[in-house]
Amino acid sequence: MEFTEPALEYAEIWPLIVVFGVACLGILAEAFLPRGRRHVVQVALAAVGLLVALVGTVLVGTNLDEVADGEARGLIGGAGSVVVDGPTVFIWALVLVASLMGVALFAERRLEAGVSAFSGQAAALPGSDAERKAQGLDHTEVYPLLMFAVGGMLLFPASGDLLTMFVALEVLSLPLYLLTGLARRRRLLSQEAALKYFLLGAFSSGFFLYGMALVYGYAGSMDLGAIDAAVRNDAANSVMLQIGLGLLLVGLLFKVGAVPFQAWTPDVYQGAPTAVTAFMSAGTKIAAFGALLRLLYVGFGADRWTWQPVMWVVAILTMLVGVVLAVVQTDVKRMLAYSAVAHTGFLLTGVLGVQASGELAEGQVTSLQAVMFYLATYSFATIGAFAIVSLVRDSSGEATAFDRWAGLGKRSPLVAAAFAFFLLSMAGIPLTAGFVGKWAVFTVAMSAGAWPVVVVAIASSIFAVYFYVRHIRLMFFDVPEADAEVASVTAPSLLTSGTIAVGVLGTLVLGLVPGPLLQLAADAGQFIR
Repeated sequence: MEFTEPALEYAEIWPLIVVFGVACLGILAEAFLPRGRRHVVQVALAAVGLLVALVGTVLVGTNLDEVADGEARGLIGGAGSVVVDGPTVFIWALVLVASLMGVALFAERRLEAGVSAFSGQAAALPGSDAERKAQGLDHTEVYPLLMFAVGGMLLFPASGDLLTMFVALEVLSLPLYLLTGLARRRRLLSQEAALKYFLLGAFSSGFFLYGMALVYGYAGSMDLGAIDAAVRNDAANSVMLQIGLGLLLVGLLFKVGAVPFQAWTPDVYQGAPTAVTAFMSAGTKIAAFGALLRLLYVGFGADRWTWQPVMWVVAILTMLVGVVLAVVQTDVKRMLAYSAVAHTGFLLTGVLGVQASGELAEGQVTSLQAVMFYLATYSFATIGAFAIVSLVRDSSGEATAFDRWAGLGKRSPLVAAAFAFFLLSMAGIPLTAGFVGKWAVFTVAMSAGAWPVVVVAIASSIFAVYFYVRHIRLMFFDVPEADAEVASVTAPSLLTSGTIAVGVLGTLVLGLVPGPLLQLAADAGQFIR
């Protein structure tokens, strides 16, 4: 048997190489630079690396017209393991923008008296002498970890076969498990969240791996194009295919936080450092939905009638569980966590829509286009909201309990107004980006005949308005109790202020002028096979 060396199209995947290269340089910086100089170097490396990768992504996207196949533009490289097409480039850009905002939050030091929000020594036991000695130290290993997570997020939606998809899943997940447990304050809560995330994530990866084996047994290949051909040819043993697809979906639905695999979400969102929560809530969802769409549309698009009923049920349950449990929360981060679960349900509603533009009337959007636009709107709002959460503090640090936020609108009207604006966007109020995003995913689902899911989605959106508006009322109209400690807003550096400003601007512009981004998503075309 002759071995053929795979060819790598470096001109198309170089943004990915830049991110992984910067991550490796960050490790070398940790090994050889004095501790006092690491922070500036690591922040500069991460920021410059992400900017270069973003510019490279734009350049790659402009050159995709060279190879065309109908409405699908791009190429399949690395012996079929990496697919660089229009949707891949669009998702890469979203991940990189969210990552740049995440780096800014990671680098914030003013809120913790000159140090970051990360533990100075991860191995030190909470409350021990070792931890007290490490109070003034800065944990700069977080930047290489972030870059490796970003690299996994870029590779995940670009995976052309199941094996590459599994590798990308682990590359993006393992750094996040570590980052979750590195909070400087509330160490026990942070480490408990990291352990839960790791254990549940390991189980979900096991399901994904077993599903890979079954699908390989069915199709004789892990390549998504070959799997699609086997499904279209109606190969034998369809039971193996259905079980394998179900197990693959377990792994991906866990990453997006869909019911019944959402149990990790509130604990991890609450226990992780808020900068990590902001980065993870946006970046992971973007990458995981990109991979989910590629898996379902490319590998199993011909088997739509098998997975679509399951996704109907999952979408409905995810929306209902998210909004119902968000109502009873008394912690801001947990409320936003269950809000994220509900938004996962709304995104899954879009996944049920029509895939090809040829099946839609002129002017309508495709399912892929709607989901990608929704991911953009959600990312700006959620990162901006968590950035504001990191500013609201009392004597013990971040104040996430509801009663601490009472009257915040009178003490810090601009910050409270920005947070209210993000909540209104999440609620889908008109003139915000969230409204246009929900309109897009509901429209494509209705076009595909999934009207029962749309009805539940609309009802859930109306129900969700209650807990969003309740928190706005708490900030602007409630009066704190006389003997209760209330939170105040700590003045941040330009890094966090800029992140919030970008979130507000993105949410506002996409709400008022959504056309350019929707057109950009349409120009991305469809997945190539």
